[in-house]
Amino acid sequence: MTASLAPKVLIKISAAFVFCCQFIEINYLCIQVHFMIATDKLHIDRLKENFRGKETFESNDIVRFYEMDEPQIKIATVNWRIYHLVQKGVLNRVGRGKLALGEGKIYLPEISSKIKSIHSKLKREFPYLEFCIWNTSSFNEFMIHQPGRFYILIEVEKEATQSVFFFLKEEKYPVFVDPTEDIFAKYLSEEKENLIVKSLVTEAPLQKIAGLNTVTIEKMLVDIFSDELIFSAQQGSEMRIIFQEAMSKYSVNENRMLRYADRKRKKESFRNYLDSISN
Repeated sequence: MTASLAPKVLIKISAAFVFCCQFIEINYLCIQVHFMIATDKLHIDRLKENFRGKETFESNDIVRFYEMDEPQIKIATVNWRIYHLVQKGVLNRVGRGKLALGEGKIYLPEISSKIKSIHSKLKREFPYLEFCIWNTSSFNEFMIHQPGRFYILIEVEKEATQSVFFFLKEEKYPVFVDPTEDIFAKYLSEEKENLIVKSLVTEAPLQKIAGLNTVTIEKMLVDIFSDELIFSAQQGSEMRIIFQEAMSKYSVNENRMLRYADRKRKKESFRNYLDSISN
């Protein structure tokens, strides 16, 4: 490129860059305006007042609520609004087609110093490994009978379970990998907190707290339903109480639970259980 052409090329590149920035900014402002308009149409305060005192209600009740102002409103539009109300925590899905007013409170499990320590060691040893770490003691908040033994669950990519297991064993932790019922009966240590390494289901609903990948309330509920061995203390009538308490105290996304249950091949049985809870 000649010296005389260089400034012209730079000017063209700069102009193109400015145009792209302006285009992005305009689109961003359009999205903001659309979101504000959509939020205004949700009528959240009126909706809360209308359904206050009702334990549960159905999607059709929401349709009739919006039809009072918009007689020609489409079902697809109402479904879109219900989706956003659930995401905002205004509504909770408590069964198939059943809804309840929610407090919008997101569940945040306690992250103990021990979990933080284990997390730090794993990140140093396996910096690129995706994993989720949490403690079954998180269920205590929702339970009547408090178990005396807990498990710190370290869920990792399937190919890495053995590597993580041997690393933690070398670190002198009481650790097991995908334990069977026989292993539980014969070799589980007397420690109050044993570590269990197991495979992490792809697309599991997780959340990050202080840089640490851990569970959401949706994952916890599906897990106790799906695994009677590790979560033996949370079965039977105790599980029903856990579901009811969790759904009454926190915003629980039913669609997220069903997607995760589907990944665990438990979708239909889990859906039926949710229906029994709501009834």
